[in-house]
Amino acid sequence: MEKARILIAEDEKTQRDLLEGFLKKEGFSVEAASNGRQAIEKIERGFFDIAFLDYKMPELDGLQTLHEIRKRFPDLPVVMMTAYGTVETAVASMKEGALDYLTKPIDLDELLLIIQKVLERSTLIRENRELKARLQERYTFQNIIYGSLKMEEVMGLIARVAPSQATVLIRGESGTGKELIANAIYYAGARSEKPFVKVSCSAIPETLLESELFGHEKGAFTGAIQKRIGRFEEADGGTLFLDEIGELSPSTQVKLLRILQEKEFQRLGSNLNLRTDVRIITATHRNLEEAMRHGLFREDLYYRLNVISIHLPPLRERKEDIPLLIDHFLKKYSEINQKKIQDLSKEARTLLSRHPYPGNVRELENLIERAVVLCRGEVITTQDLPFHLQEGPSEKQWEVSGKTKTLPDSLEEIERDLIVKALHQHQGVQTRAAESLGISERVLRYKMKKYGIRQ
Repeated sequence: MEKARILIAEDEKTQRDLLEGFLKKEGFSVEAASNGRQAIEKIERGFFDIAFLDYKMPELDGLQTLHEIRKRFPDLPVVMMTAYGTVETAVASMKEGALDYLTKPIDLDELLLIIQKVLERSTLIRENRELKARLQERYTFQNIIYGSLKMEEVMGLIARVAPSQATVLIRGESGTGKELIANAIYYAGARSEKPFVKVSCSAIPETLLESELFGHEKGAFTGAIQKRIGRFEEADGGTLFLDEIGELSPSTQVKLLRILQEKEFQRLGSNLNLRTDVRIITATHRNLEEAMRHGLFREDLYYRLNVISIHLPPLRERKEDIPLLIDHFLKKYSEINQKKIQDLSKEARTLLSRHPYPGNVRELENLIERAVVLCRGEVITTQDLPFHLQEGPSEKQWEVSGKTKTLPDSLEEIERDLIVKALHQHQGVQTRAAESLGISERVLRYKMKKYGIRQ
């Protein structure tokens, strides 16, 4: 069991000595106080993991002492001990902020179980705080990698929007980092201490999405064996991020509109109106204006969601960011994979810089992760990059010169181009590429060596 510092506040000396001696034998560091005032003085002088308070003590009784501790040391877990083990005593203690209570005579096994439970809870709280601190650091604006003027403008808008309560619509192609921006808005906002709930509207079947968002009552539909709290209830007081908002069905759009207008909703299978106070951030890669023209997205909902619109430019429109992102992902995945990769070759950087990135930042990240995993040395070369990035004859213009190419030279260029395309089409699997070309795998390897095609 984890060692901890424990305070025992008990006016009865025999009981106090018994508990102190037992806990010290169990390996804990223990201090004892004979009344509530002495207990508070000890807490002021040193740190404790748990405080056990007798319910009935002179000067300050247990409840009064607990009240003082909650005001001045709110993070200290307190367990009440009482010979008056009535429901009323337990309720009063818990209302005042006690974590648990023990009835005298104290069961020593139960005492150890409560200490273990409190220590586990304290560890969990500490880990959650540390995780939140790491997340806040990760999602600060300074840690979003960019250097282009377009992204500078986007970040300036985000900095102004984050502290407000306004609904935000984040737009951009897949892979541009919409969820990353939503995280940054949340952690820089006024609700960062409240829940942050995320829902991918495209990842949940339409038949289940309403239940996911609004919850349901037991028996609301086949399979609803118990009541379920929806995401709007989970996020109450905090922020709800709805990714791919353009995928909502018409019926779900109506319910979302009602929440935005009236701050009310109903669980499926219930007539009871529930109120919610949620800041909504949405994201989509779809053209919502086009969807409205085709009757697929409600115009009134669009204007409710589009209070603040943030457009993330695709990576091909902010080429200046590519070198910064390459270095960032290189460092990240070198650490994850425990590799000492220093850099990329000039040729590899050139290939990565010229690629149009239809998958945007996510595609670049995947390329760097793949290259780090495959790299055998300390520098990533073109051999560590996929075939489709490597320049082939199909990407070159025919040279116009006084000297005409010979037919064998031209045929070799065509042959090399066909081999590169086949390898790319079959993800580098030579057996399948050879079959598609109508040649043996041995001939394919010979041709690859001849034309300098490397995997």
